Parts: sequence; structure tokens; C-alpha cells
Amino acid sequence: MKSQNGWPASPDPKANKIKSYKIPGTDIKVRVAEAVAPLLINFAAEFHERVEKIDAGTLDDWGFAFRLVRGSEDSLSNHSSGTALDLNAKIHPLGKRDTFTPAQREILDELCKKYLLRGGYTYKNRPDDMHFEINGTPKEVKERIKALGLGKLESK
Repeated sequence: MKSQNGWPASPDPKANKIKSYKIPGTDIKVRVAEAVAPLLINFAAEFHERVEKIDAGTLDDWGFAFRLVRGSEDSLSNHSSGTALDLNAKIHPLGKRDTFTPAQREILDELCKKYLLRGGYTYKNRPDDMHFEINGTPKEVKERIKALGLGKLESK
């Protein structure tokens, strides 16, 4: 099984080495695939620092969840492979467009490019502003992690 972005997906978190990681600068932990954790977690830390604070006390930030894309009958969500994050979902609800300011979108564009991500705020059909997903192959991810000088993260 593969998620929409082509990464291996499984209902068993151990199969894809799904681990819990603390987002630096916050008390928030999210579960993502070990192979992509340096990109997703460092992105989330910069999101918290540069775009908006990831709201503590509100359980609206998550990663791994084995499920179909909302509204799909056969396409696994990238959350199923641990290669996607949702951040501040209550502020940026599914289906609502332009929940970020133009200045925030400019920073998000920069961060998504840096961390090899695609943001749901760019979706044409159904906006998903809270959503950020890996937009590269395993080889491209390894190369980007190396290029950015990111090491393996310690899971919590």
C-alpha cells in the first residue's frame, strides 16, 4: 500500500517507523515517519517561529493517521505513511481558503520549498490550509536532509 504521494503506508506504525517527535519551541508532539522527520519537524519549528505559534492546549496538530483522503474511496492520505502534518487545524479548517495572510503565505512558500513540502493552501479544488506533506521521493528526501545539514532526530 502507498499513500497519495507514493510513500509506503500501513495501519501498523512500526512498519513505517512512525515515531513521536517534539516540535522545538513547543510542547507539541506529532507522529511522523522517521525517514521524513528531519524535514517535517524542522518545518514545524520554523512555522511556529516565523508564521504563527502552534497553539498549546489545543489538540489540533497531528501527523500519522491511517485513513483515506477525505471524500475518497480508494486513495490513502499522506498521513497514512507518516509523511504529512496538520498544524493549527482549528484556525485553518479543512475547506476554508486563505486562512493565512499574504505575508504568511510568502513565508510558507519559502519553507515548503526549503523542506521539500507541498502545502494544502495551494490546492486548487479543496483548500486544506492546515496540511503540509512531503513532495519528493525517498532519494530526494535523503538528499534534501543532507543538503540542509539536518541530522537524525530523537523521538520522544
